[in-house]
Amino acid sequence: MPSHKIDRTTEDIMRELTAILRELKDPRVQGLISIVRVEVSRDLSYCTVYISAMGGMEQAKTAVQGLKSAAGFIRHELGSRLSLRHVPALTFKATDSIEYGANISKILNDLNR
Repeated sequence: MPSHKIDRTTEDIMRELTAILRELKDPRVQGLISIVRVEVSRDLSYCTVYISAMGGMEQAKTAVQGLKSAAGFIRHELGSRLSLRHVPALTFKATDSIEYGANISKILNDLNR
């Protein structure tokens, strides 16, 4: 399987997951939560989704708990929206990359002054 197909599938999964996250009604997943990165295994059987929140690492961990409880629904929705033979099993992980990026931006702005 060519790598460009995996890259395209990864982008499709990321786009659809973002749309599905907007539709979830779980209060743990509400707020400024974004998908930072999606990694799909070569055989498309596993998918790791990295979640970051503007509220920090604690909010991201809470969102991951909500996403884990809704993983079956999310996987079903993903399967109905994408034409994949097998929908990958989803794993959600929290990351603090948004908070880290905001901190770097603040440091750079302080250096300019």
